[in-house]
Amino acid sequence: MAFPDDVLADEEELVLHLHPHWRVAAGPVLLLLVALAVMIVTWVMLPQNQGGLLAFGVVALIMLYYAVRYGVRPLAEWRCTHYVVTDERIVLQDGVIARERRDLPLNRINDHAVSQSLVDRMTGAGTLTVTSIGDEPAVLAAVPRAYELQTLLYELIESLPEDEEEEDEPEPEVPAQRRGRFGRRTPR
Repeated sequence: MAFPDDVLADEEELVLHLHPHWRVAAGPVLLLLVALAVMIVTWVMLPQNQGGLLAFGVVALIMLYYAVRYGVRPLAEWRCTHYVVTDERIVLQDGVIARERRDLPLNRINDHAVSQSLVDRMTGAGTLTVTSIGDEPAVLAAVPRAYELQTLLYELIESLPEDEEEEDEPEPEVPAQRRGRFGRRTPR
């Protein structure tokens, strides 16, 4: 499912839209192919009598269960997971039927780290962990080109305008102590 553009604010610009790395979908596709191959071999090898058709039905139901549970479902979750980077925030959205969306404003991010396993390094993917002020860390698993995304995040965070209100606040004036004629403090 495509990411809806109406989620973005009026002047917000889309910088990058990603799904998890394609290797996440490779396992479920392979499982679907194996389930199909088992059903074809079972159809060809079993006799075409009542017992053979019953055995094929049992094998087909088992393969259908595994295909849906471990093939179709992970593929749908992979397709419905979105990592969106705009010039103002990171949007994480996932869920096939029930959706969950999390927004991380760029001005609240204080740390982002990439970790890679051996397989991640071979495929160019990685896990990006983004820590935001006051929130629990957001984990973007199996991100394609993880180091490029980390560099992009750094550049976007650095290009944010600074809050000028905090810097321009005048320091509060300390009232001068009242002194009497001879330089002593006068009692109140």
